[in-house]
Amino acid sequence: MKRIYVNELENYYGQEIEISGFVDNVRNLQWVQFVILRDVTGKVQITIEKSEEKNKELVELVSNLTNESTIKVTGTVLESPKVKLGGKEIIPTKIEVTSTCTETELPINIKDKDASLLDARLDHRWLDLRNEYNMNIFKIQSKLVEAMREFLYQNHFMEIHTPKLIATASESGSEVFEVKYFDTLAYLAQSPQFYKQMAMSSGMDRIFEVGPVFRAENSNTNRHTTEFTGFDLEFSYIDSYEDVMELEEQLLMYALKKVKDEYGDMIKETYHQEVVVPTKPFPRIKLHDLYQELEARYGYQVAEEAKGDLTTEAEKLAYQYAMDVYNSEFIFVTDFTKDSRPFYHMRKDDIPQGYDLIWRGVEITTGAQREHRYETLLQQATEKGLDKDVEFYLQFFKYGCPPHGGFGIGVDRLTMLLLGIPTIKEAMFIFRGPTRLTP
Repeated sequence: MKRIYVNELENYYGQEIEISGFVDNVRNLQWVQFVILRDVTGKVQITIEKSEEKNKELVELVSNLTNESTIKVTGTVLESPKVKLGGKEIIPTKIEVTSTCTETELPINIKDKDASLLDARLDHRWLDLRNEYNMNIFKIQSKLVEAMREFLYQNHFMEIHTPKLIATASESGSEVFEVKYFDTLAYLAQSPQFYKQMAMSSGMDRIFEVGPVFRAENSNTNRHTTEFTGFDLEFSYIDSYEDVMELEEQLLMYALKKVKDEYGDMIKETYHQEVVVPTKPFPRIKLHDLYQELEARYGYQVAEEAKGDLTTEAEKLAYQYAMDVYNSEFIFVTDFTKDSRPFYHMRKDDIPQGYDLIWRGVEITTGAQREHRYETLLQQATEKGLDKDVEFYLQFFKYGCPPHGGFGIGVDRLTMLLLGIPTIKEAMFIFRGPTRLTP
């Protein structure tokens, strides 16, 4: 029998159906029993009249039913306007207990997520996710990723899958996790950057990947994690990093519209956030000019040695500046110093041809045109003392490689900002941090 979900029941009024889910609640009254069944799409009331002889076995079963057990119900769907839960109910002829919750008291409160400490909730994440607020986060995240994928497929991108075990620890400035690899050491990849560029060298032209990214940083902020899901892309035959920024604008506009169309009302009601679909072009500002504006407008001063990159406070104020001046939630910041950017960013007049994209006060993307000319790339790697460590990577550019660029977005951070969730721990299916390796 086709699986039927709660949100489809109105299509089956007057029909006998089979439906499965968790026992959300049981009310055992004098003359009637109510079982609230919950699945991933919603809840429905199961009604059993105690006075009917045919229901004797059902009444006994329900009398011993525990919340959070799973059941399979066969019964007739009735339209019942007096039923507060969706105006419908199921009159059962059969209930099968498919698994039993043996604990009378759960270790966390799944009805009210705020009634339990976050660490306790993360310790029992499989229960925590039964809360509707938490479950909906991942429905929305799934739609967001689906929409980004859809946009790229429509624009001739291929999805690839790169290795997460790498031979060199010099892929970026971040620390890496060492892994024993037979008789040598390997490292967990900090990004698919090198392999994305290998794809460009191979002639794949336009590629993207959604996969795990590892950062061995002992950071305990609300937006950092040691493992997250990256959405990375790279494409060839560009003229400048402006092409990369334009593609990202189009990608985010498309994805946010899809999310707004399907979940905008839910996001506003549940998470108190308006999904704002941006228009292009997003505002752009050079880093040096941004710091001047932040000082003039908000009195923010930064130490001279920190002016080559964005500080966390500058990211927050950049959002305020973008809203005040452009009424935009997004702003591109360009013209970082070469010391603050990877060696593989193309430079023009010694300025890296890349950008950071700030959304709602947080950096969500570092993108760039890459250096694709072998001799220049070798020189820039040598300048940073990495030429020996990245010899395998440099081989990609010896045999001709088209001009290209790309960027990466953290799916979990994007979800956190979209829904206004205070910490990335809640925007991830399973959080990994310096002190958390389970569940």
